[in-house]
Amino acid sequence: MKALVYHGPGKKSWEEVPDPRIQAPTDAIVRIESTTICGTDLHILKGDVPAVTDGRILGHEGVGVITEVGDAVTEFAVGDRVILSCVSACGKCSNCLEGLRSHCLAPEGASGIGWIFGHLIDGTQAELVRVPFAETSLYTLPEGVDADTAVLISDILPTGHEIGVKYGAVKAGDVVAVVGTGPVGLATIMTSKLYGPSKVIAIDIDPNRVEQAKRFGATHGVVSTDADWRDQVIALTDGAGVDVAIEAVGIPQTWDMVLDIVRPGGHVANVGVHGKPVELPLDRIWIENLHISTGLVNTDTAGMLTKLVAEGIIDPSGFISHHFALSDIESAYDTFSRAAETKALKVILNA
Repeated sequence: MKALVYHGPGKKSWEEVPDPRIQAPTDAIVRIESTTICGTDLHILKGDVPAVTDGRILGHEGVGVITEVGDAVTEFAVGDRVILSCVSACGKCSNCLEGLRSHCLAPEGASGIGWIFGHLIDGTQAELVRVPFAETSLYTLPEGVDADTAVLISDILPTGHEIGVKYGAVKAGDVVAVVGTGPVGLATIMTSKLYGPSKVIAIDIDPNRVEQAKRFGATHGVVSTDADWRDQVIALTDGAGVDVAIEAVGIPQTWDMVLDIVRPGGHVANVGVHGKPVELPLDRIWIENLHISTGLVNTDTAGMLTKLVAEGIIDPSGFISHHFALSDIESAYDTFSRAAETKALKVILNA
């Protein structure tokens, strides 16, 4: 089969590799119909994730058709169309039973990480992929939900919802600010509306993305290159600061921004993947009674989000800006990596 293979920082190629095979009775093999590129993949290519080694197939999102199942798999069958979760979870270890699927302790996640696709094992930017723990890591694709939209349930929708909205404890009436309106930031904005915030402020360096965010639920937009960007945000809160400040970029500057706009007693939720340390100025903020959260998505709300998409209650299809053939994945990476120029949000790759 063909797959996108990582060969060290800045190096990748679409090349011939061996087909995956069943390695455990709980495995399934899935033929990929649709996959996509995540900001985390760009972090990997920058060298920010050293656990990804030369020869690894990238990607952790996808929709496809099961072509083979292990002897222990009874809930799925060959021919089923499924959504692949970006987190592989055994469902039985102590962390899974505590709801911390992102830190599954099963053998392939022996380091305590549930994100293994395109990280510790071969991923989904390929014609075929082996799925460990199929019964607890796959979701049936509902009738009426197209594969391209369903790919967004693999990662960005649950990431925005769980790590941004739920960890940020968004509740009815809150003023929420999301710093960074890329795909995960937009997913955070969209799913925050499920909880009834009074205002959702989209903040980004790109005026186009700020404007686009209003299509997905933002009530206000602020361009962060404006000299008075902070004053604009604070003015929307009657001077108090936002109730929930969500960082969805992963750089020191945006981390500093969320600390600058949250009110005392408010919530700061970090969603961005950081490749460099940030400063936590405890000498200044210890007195502010802040709640600060970080995390890797558990995908335990993916089933619920799938139902909401199927019923049209949320519609993330607008996140899709570009389509490519899977074999043209290197062009897709180029487009996605130059999002400010290309206006790319999510690029979909179809087999």
